[in-house]
Amino acid sequence: MPTLYIILGIIVFLFLISLKQINQYERGVRFTMGRYQGIMNPGWRIIIPVFQTYKNVDMRVKAVDVPDQKAITRDNVSVMVNAVIYYKVTGAEKAVIEVEDFRYAISQFAQTTMRNIVGEATLDELLANREKIAERIREIVDKETDVWGLKVNNVELKDVSLPEEMERVIAKQAEAEREKRAVIIKAEGEVASAENMSKAARMLASADGALHLRTLQSINDISSDKSNTIVFAVPLEVLRAFEGLKNNKKE
Repeated sequence: MPTLYIILGIIVFLFLISLKQINQYERGVRFTMGRYQGIMNPGWRIIIPVFQTYKNVDMRVKAVDVPDQKAITRDNVSVMVNAVIYYKVTGAEKAVIEVEDFRYAISQFAQTTMRNIVGEATLDELLANREKIAERIREIVDKETDVWGLKVNNVELKDVSLPEEMERVIAKQAEAEREKRAVIIKAEGEVASAENMSKAARMLASADGALHLRTLQSINDISSDKSNTIVFAVPLEVLRAFEGLKNNKKE
């Protein structure tokens, strides 16, 4: 009986150490005597000790922070660029068999790709088309990592840092551009005002007595402020009109 208990104990112990749990978000890559045998799906699975081994692979989307990379744009401007890559494992067996450490490998490959793509763009293109450049990086990294069983979902350029002297140059350029737009708008306003004044002058000149009425209206507006002193030069036409009235009375 004691021997039976010992045997049963050994069997239970071997069963317990052979029982492995694969979580829902994982896949297990099983090897039998060093050879790939298959994928272990979520649940409790049996691994024969000594003869079999396995490796868990997380299938969830992961974010890899690509550290600051110094790159030189096509127009020879030195910039510091960093990014974040979102990817997931689509082939657990490839991620284990084809590459030693897929997390490290994709980070390194993304760094070199980012430097190369930034080097193909000018500074203006880099600042204005960050989404297009990020998409270009994603396409290249995604294509090259297919053999590793990885799928790159998205790449985001988080920050593009410029040298201080370049930032000052860009700030001056932006200020000059704003001043240019302000001058253009002011000039357009003056042209429109001059056109309206010219049109008003023609209308006043074409109507008899309109100019005199406008003059009297201006005098009335100015006289509402008692602090103003008005020096009024009477037009010759008005004096002639009074002379005509005087002559009519004499007759």
